Amino acid sequence: MNRLLTLLILTVPAAITCAADPPEKFIADTVAKLKPLDIANNLAWWKASISGKDEDFQQKQEAQDRLDAFLADPAQFQQLKQIHEQGVKDPLLARQVEVLYLQCLEKQVPPLLLREMNALSNSIEKTFNTYRPKVGDEELTSNAVRQVLLKSDDSKRRQAVWEASKGVGAAVEQDLLKLVRLRNQAARELGFKDYHVLKMFLSEQDQGDILKLFDELDELTREPFRQAKAEIDEKLAAHCGIKVEELRPWHYHDPFFQDSPAVFGADLDALYRDADILKLCRTFYKGVGLPVEDVLDRSSLFEQPGKSPHAFCTDIDRNGDVRVLANVVPSERWMDTMLHELGHAVYSSKNIPDTVPYLLRDASHILTTEGIAMMFGRLSKNGRWQQAMGIAADDAVERARVSADAARVLRNQLLIFSRWCQVMLRFEQGLYENPDQDLNKRWWDLVEKYQMVKRPDGRNAPDYASKIHIVVAPVYYHNYMMGELFASQLHHTIAREVADGAAPSEVVYINNSKVGVFLTEMVFAPGRTLSWNELTKFATSEALNPKAFAEDFKPAE
Repeated sequence: MNRLLTLLILTVPAAITCAADPPEKFIADTVAKLKPLDIANNLAWWKASISGKDEDFQQKQEAQDRLDAFLADPAQFQQLKQIHEQGVKDPLLARQVEVLYLQCLEKQVPPLLLREMNALSNSIEKTFNTYRPKVGDEELTSNAVRQVLLKSDDSKRRQAVWEASKGVGAAVEQDLLKLVRLRNQAARELGFKDYHVLKMFLSEQDQGDILKLFDELDELTREPFRQAKAEIDEKLAAHCGIKVEELRPWHYHDPFFQDSPAVFGADLDALYRDADILKLCRTFYKGVGLPVEDVLDRSSLFEQPGKSPHAFCTDIDRNGDVRVLANVVPSERWMDTMLHELGHAVYSSKNIPDTVPYLLRDASHILTTEGIAMMFGRLSKNGRWQQAMGIAADDAVERARVSADAARVLRNQLLIFSRWCQVMLRFEQGLYENPDQDLNKRWWDLVEKYQMVKRPDGRNAPDYASKIHIVVAPVYYHNYMMGELFASQLHHTIAREVADGAAPSEVVYINNSKVGVFLTEMVFAPGRTLSWNELTKFATSEALNPKAFAEDFKPAE
């Protein structure tokens, strides 16, 4: 850790003066009160996400209100602000002050406004968790919707299921727009143009810098994506017996076209149909020196009534109580998802030393934890990984064909996801910049521009509101794409420094405990002692950039 401490000392400016009250005591006293509120809030969220019950969502809201009230305390914030402005000499203490300041700043708005935002967000999230699409009398789970979009060759059936899946948008639209306006009101109370700008600032990001990066990504991916999509569209159209120009959103294999359609002959789901996905995860993570047995034992992993249909990982107490919520069925998608969520799990207090202060015992940034999760999630489509894990075809010719198809799917996935993230970033920017505009039109204008998917004929519905992240994780999605850049950059570093200079395409980590050591020392152990910019340079020796990502989606010659 000498390299870490040296970097930290160099990157935190020395203070000129200290606050009247000792910063050490202020932080210690604050953490002593904050920690139980954090834990109670996390447990309430976990319980509500599993049960879907009204009383559990009410308790979740009450726990969030108590946490917010503590963070919003004006007298406490004034003392924190004084300490923040005067500066602190000790770099670890200074970083704690910075992180706490950003956490509290968002809450410095009228208490009634905070509670109203929480209540609305909570209510909308409950609607998402309990909503089940219906086609006639048939009620569908999220997995069932995807199966129709994956397999059906009946365009009318596909359209009906797709439209039903979007029905949650209409159910939450008015509350969501009210929530957007309340969030903007809160941002302006704090001196920011709108909530989008505020959330970027709180994440130690600048809106202009992020938009510039995404402009570069647009330029980088536009033509390769156009070529990949043309090939995909031909196969999708042939499957449904229609012309390419007749393709509409429901002809793709997921409701938002954020994943690569499985159209290249190899049935990747077939590889996992009889697989024990959880066993594969246990075996893989143990082999790289990052065991997850305890996480899986605490987790909720299968479908049940009322439970959130999505997947997430949560660190309950920053002391090792890490859990995953999932709805596993045997499929490549859920193999990817579980590798992904367990990637979050290993980048948590499981592997961040308890010597790191509580406020910093967390991932450096949401983009860095997403990057780790994505780096591991990609393995589900990797032929070398499949073979080493014992789930590839026995026949060498068939194995080679499946591996080549999977590589194409992964390459296309990176391209497709990059274009989808463009939509989310730019839609949310516009949503908060002007929530009174025609948002239905803006959504489909962006989908057509960046994803090159034709809007449904004559449809005027709030399809944007069917994306849960806009409600429960606002101004977050761009970090997924930045996480992909981080994943590629880190993977190339591992290939170079841990795998003795092997080609990145050949490195799958299996039974290489050096990977776990490298990740623990260079990514996990620092926690939030370093910002995402500093951590990227620390772990990969260069600033975040798209060079490695460009290599990863480059077609084979």
